[in-house]
Amino acid sequence: MSCPSPSLLDRYNAMSIRAAGRVISSYSSSFSLATNLLPSAMRRDIANLYAMVRIADEIVDGTAEEAGLTAEQVARALDNYERAVLAAPDLHFHVDPVLHAYAETARRCRFNPDHVRAFFRSMRMDLSQATHDPESLGEYIYGSAEVIGLLCVSVFLSGEDATPGARAELDRGARALGAAFQKVNFLRDFAQDEGHLGRVYFPEIQQRGLTEETKAHLVRDIQQDLRVARAALPGLPSGAQVGVAAAAGLFEELNNRIDRMPAEAVRAGRVSVPGPVKLRIAAKEAAQVARRSWRPE
Repeated sequence: MSCPSPSLLDRYNAMSIRAAGRVISSYSSSFSLATNLLPSAMRRDIANLYAMVRIADEIVDGTAEEAGLTAEQVARALDNYERAVLAAPDLHFHVDPVLHAYAETARRCRFNPDHVRAFFRSMRMDLSQATHDPESLGEYIYGSAEVIGLLCVSVFLSGEDATPGARAELDRGARALGAAFQKVNFLRDFAQDEGHLGRVYFPEIQQRGLTEETKAHLVRDIQQDLRVARAALPGLPSGAQVGVAAAAGLFEELNNRIDRMPAEAVRAGRVSVPGPVKLRIAAKEAAQVARRSWRPE
C-alpha cells in the first residue's frame, strides 16, 4: 500500500524549515553545533527563530548597504521587515520561506510580540547610534540578545507546564546567557565593529580604549553572566539542557581565549575557537548534563 503524498502546504512547510535551517548552518558554526544537540522539534524551532534574527542582523550590519541600498532604504527595509515579522503569526502562508517557517514557530510557541519589538528597537539603534552609555547599552543588549533568550525559553517550554517562579528563574538565566553571548561577540568582533562599522559598544572602551584593564573587567562581567545562566540550566526541560549547556560552554571557551590574549591581539582581529575544540567542549557539556541528570535506582 503506497503512502499518501504530502499536501501542497506540507511540502511548502518542509521546504521552509529546510531553508531556515540552512541559515543557521551558514552563519554560525557554534550555534549550529549546539542546536544540533536539541531534540528535533526544538532544533527546528530554534533554527526558525535564528533565521529571522539573522536576516534582521544582515539588514543593519552592512549586507544591505553592500547591495547598494542607501541609509534611508536600509532603515525602510528594517521597518518593513519588522512589520512583516510581527504580522507573520496571523497568516499561514508567506512567500518568504524563512518568514513562513518563523511564523509557524511563533504561533505554536506563543512568542511575546513585545520581545520581538524590543529586538527590532535594538536593530534600529545600530543604524543611528555608534557608541553607548551604560543605560543605552543595557537597552541594546536587552533587545538584541536577552529577549532572544526569552524567546528560546518559549520554545523550550512549548507544551510544558512551568510555575511562575520556575519560569522567572529560567527567564533570568536566559537573559544572562543572551547578555554573555552578546558581550563576547562585542569583544570577538571588536576589530570589525570599530574598523568597518564604526561601532564601539562598551562605554569603558569608548572612554579608555581596549586596554588590558578594560578587557579584564569585561571578561569578568561575562563570567558572572555565565554563572547565572548555568545556575538556571537544571530547570530547563531535559531535552533542552545539552544544547544550551553546549552553547554556554562554547562561548565560555571563547571568553577564556579572549582573557588569555593580549588586548592588542583582540583589537587586531577576530578571535575564534577551532572546530575540534568545539566538538570536545560539546561532548564534555553533554557528559556533564548526563551525570547531573542520572539518578541511581
